[in-house]
Amino acid sequence: MSATSTSAPVRRSLLVIAPVLVFAALALVFFIRLRSGADPSAIPSALIGRPVPTFALEPLPNLVGGEGQAIPGLSSADLKGRVTVVNFWASWCAPCQIEHPQLMRLAREPGINLVGIDYKDAPENGRRFLSRSGVPFQAVGMDSTGRTGIDFGVYGVPETFIVGPDGVIRDKLVGIVTPENYAAVLQKIRAAGTVARP
Repeated sequence: MSATSTSAPVRRSLLVIAPVLVFAALALVFFIRLRSGADPSAIPSALIGRPVPTFALEPLPNLVGGEGQAIPGLSSADLKGRVTVVNFWASWCAPCQIEHPQLMRLAREPGINLVGIDYKDAPENGRRFLSRSGVPFQAVGMDSTGRTGIDFGVYGVPETFIVGPDGVIRDKLVGIVTPENYAAVLQKIRAAGTVARP
């Protein structure tokens, strides 16, 4: 028997075993991560503890609030002076539609400054969505290109940032605000009222 004929079965065996070993290694990593007690929805943000990125976004055209007032655009300068909740959303985002009633609830909380950034959305679609579902935001900026989202480190919508009165990002919430996590989110917002230490 030649060396070539014995090496062919060995290669075939390796081709069968290698994917199984890779899968087993990945499964082990995922299992350890799940059992570690870490929150799987917690995605770290390099911006926590840092000032919000500089931006200036135009308003959604013809968007009016519940009392008929025009809803203004949004800039980084608007995020100073009080705790502000910045919600990245889009009309095409199904989880955003599920989250929306909780944002309407949050907007009714006293002392909450809730603003929105319409992420990679057609302006007419964003306006139509808010006109139909309600406008929880005191200001809405259009981020049609996604540049502001990139600067904030947005992975996908919805994502919510809690900004302290000093313009420093205090926390990042990935995923939707739900009835189950609403109290914890509200507690994080209230806790951001103190000025961050450098």
